[in-house]
Amino acid sequence: MPVKKIVILGATGSIGINTLKVVDRYPGRFKIVGLTAYRNRTLLQRQVRKYRPKYVALGVEDPQSLSAMAAAPDVDIVVIAMRGAAALAPFLAAAKAGKTIAPANKEALVIAGDLIAAAARRHGAMIVPIDSEQSAIFQCIDGQKAPIKRVHLTASGGPLLHRTVKEFDRMRVQDILRHPRWKMGPKITVDSATLMNKGFEFIEAQRLFGLRHDQIQVLVHPQAIVHSMVEFVDGSVLAQLGVTDMRLPIQYALTYPERLPTGLPPLDLVGLGRLDFFKADVRKFPALGLALEVSRLGGSAPCVLNAADEEAVEVFLKGKIKFSAIYKVVEKVVFRHKIVKNPSLQEVLAVDSWARQEARSVMERL
Repeated sequence: MPVKKIVILGATGSIGINTLKVVDRYPGRFKIVGLTAYRNRTLLQRQVRKYRPKYVALGVEDPQSLSAMAAAPDVDIVVIAMRGAAALAPFLAAAKAGKTIAPANKEALVIAGDLIAAAARRHGAMIVPIDSEQSAIFQCIDGQKAPIKRVHLTASGGPLLHRTVKEFDRMRVQDILRHPRWKMGPKITVDSATLMNKGFEFIEAQRLFGLRHDQIQVLVHPQAIVHSMVEFVDGSVLAQLGVTDMRLPIQYALTYPERLPTGLPPLDLVGLGRLDFFKADVRKFPALGLALEVSRLGGSAPCVLNAADEEAVEVFLKGKIKFSAIYKVVEKVVFRHKIVKNPSLQEVLAVDSWARQEARSVMERL
């Protein structure tokens, strides 16, 4: 089989590192031709010495460089492991170049998912998501011809699942960052604590799979073994189960449509004993409720939600606002925004800039 040539945008984060572990397992099938990092120069240098890629970039100040790398003619797969809205430009460039795109970044799909999906359809790009929940949905519907009734999007519940609301603001940043199931970066771990991350995934699923707002249900599943389920019109429900290791969905995306051994321990269903599911509590986690409302509003509202959340979480991680203030800031900004129904790329970028400035202004008054 021909060797697949891969670019990893965000090679020094957890997704990027795990992607390289998959490549190391099957070196004859993959070649790393591009690596980027945000600020971890030391690790990037070690990766460059090992994989000797043709393209290398440090920082995200120049989206043109990342876009050029993603669209390069000698690239087959673009792994988008970088976080935040900065991934939008290279994501769009890869779609317009007809690449196979393996995104772990959900922000780009949240803020401009319709534009990305349209570009992918127009130019023949394939999006095989790495995010475990979206990968599960993709796997459940792959090859299916029956209409989807609804998708059951699962959530572990995050680090605050068993904490009371009164405890939230007494917890330290390091307590919030202790996720019970996944090892992730600080920003996504905070979003997991507020359940905003699940709201983003709700919007992402709409964009990726062409679903209506009422076709998606969020279920809290503390064991994080069922990564999502798809219910079809005949009542059949298909679920994707797997151990909580990101190498599984990463390898699936890189080898699709093949399946190869991962070397991970098998799923011990007998040892699990039980799998629990219950409805998410939007009163306890109002950020999820806000995200679901934003998904219904559509247009430029998701862009505002993402931008305001990025700004608020960054300030929280610096210890300058309380945990509960994240939601309050984002809510204020979302409801001050006048929605643009079908925003162009230029309008998306303008809305993103406005929302960030508005969030900063709100936090200054806090």
